[in-house]
Amino acid sequence: MKDNNNDNPLHKLSNPARRALAKAGITDINQLSAWHEADFMKLHGTGKKGLQILKALMAERNIAFRQA
Repeated sequence: MKDNNNDNPLHKLSNPARRALAKAGITDINQLSAWHEADFMKLHGTGKKGLQILKALMAERNIAFRQA
């Protein structure tokens, strides 16, 4: 399941992390602003490295995970 869509920043994540997000209904990075960081980390296939990548990508777009 290779995603060559360079317009979608989620392509920078590992395949397992992208599959986990897709399974959770996340297809666009902006949707993650409604998620808590802890909820992302609960997904099977995600981890600290993916979280770091996502946070950097989100910061570039002035978005962030939802705060508690």
